[in-house]
Amino acid sequence: MHVISRRALRHFGDVHADAGPALDHWYRVTKKASWSNLAEVRRDFPHADPVGEYTVFNVGGNRYRLIARLDYRARLVLVRAVLTHADYDKGEWKR
Repeated sequence: MHVISRRALRHFGDVHADAGPALDHWYRVTKKASWSNLAEVRRDFPHADPVGEYTVFNVGGNRYRLIARLDYRARLVLVRAVLTHADYDKGEWKR
């Protein structure tokens, strides 16, 4: 899969240092993946959930949420946001 944008992952990892290794792991696994549906995503990330047009990944022991739009046909992952659990719960990312 082609991941856009790694910069968002790095920036969040700079601000939340404990998230850095988990985000790097997510990136490496996703980059090598060839997912064609959510069931395949869940083989790598069992707690990935669909939320509207996005897939939400629990990252860093459920402390963080990575929100991405997956285009299986184009093999593309667009990172929408990386948030703390508390910021995710506010729901502002949905706008």
